[in-house]
Amino acid sequence: MSDSIHLLELRQISQVYRSGERRFYAVQDVNLQLSAGEFVCLLGPSGCGKSTLLRIVAGLQPPSEGQVLYDGEPLHGINPHTAIVFQTFALFPWLTVLENVEVALKARAVPPKVRLSRAVDLLDRVGLDGFESAYPRELSGGMRQKVGFARAMAVEPDLLCLDEPFSALDVLSAEALRGELLELWTGGKIPTRAILMVTHSIEEAVFMADRVVLMNKDPGRVVTEMAIDLPHPRQRKSPAFLEAVDRVYATLAGQTQAEEIELGSAPGEPGVTRALPNISINDLAGLLERLVEEAGRPRDIYRLA
Repeated sequence: MSDSIHLLELRQISQVYRSGERRFYAVQDVNLQLSAGEFVCLLGPSGCGKSTLLRIVAGLQPPSEGQVLYDGEPLHGINPHTAIVFQTFALFPWLTVLENVEVALKARAVPPKVRLSRAVDLLDRVGLDGFESAYPRELSGGMRQKVGFARAMAVEPDLLCLDEPFSALDVLSAEALRGELLELWTGGKIPTRAILMVTHSIEEAVFMADRVVLMNKDPGRVVTEMAIDLPHPRQRKSPAFLEAVDRVYATLAGQTQAEEIELGSAPGEPGVTRALPNISINDLAGLLERLVEEAGRPRDIYRLA
């Protein structure tokens, strides 16, 4: 690959969803470059399209508009150079730990002896030596996610995509796994050339990334980028780390505007009333899912609809 060519490039990427006459932009006009050797975090509030971009990068869904380039070549279909670790434990419950890692290699027709050796080696690297014969139900959440990391790294991806991989873990397990991943990455113990991670945690982004891409929603878009020029391992209590967290927070908070609340003309009067539009069952199911996500937070149901 020429030094002038980015490993990954997104050009004017938009993702549009349609429902009847309505059009909704999950992301709009996103431009992003990722070079070899970079660990980049997509950071922003829920609903800003971070995971949508990750799926587009991996080729799991084509963009409605724009172009994805990988090593300078247009991407069509699944990106064979990427692997994804999801936020939930996406393991096959009927397979052992070893078999869950091997299945990725089996799908690529890797010979049995080679895939066995590689799977065992990776399980050892992520700290699961001795658990090869265990089933997912017998593992803790942190251990299950380690299996997910081992499976993703088994295919030796150029680009490792992480979709909030620590969000389903308890605090201690998440912290341990972050440290182990960074040790593998910074120590050159995995052949991966770049990492792209989705997160909504400012501290996590500053702790792990070389560059943070800040996003906002309605529609999802890139607001700005910030370099994190701190050496690894990073100390969370250091003045430089805390300053970086504050800088990212101030930038992100400045892009998030408080929602307007419509009130009645006098105390005690209800706010403006508007009829909800006629919608399909699928739209209603989507609205209910959104309400569950927003549980405990005051929202205008008309705007959500």
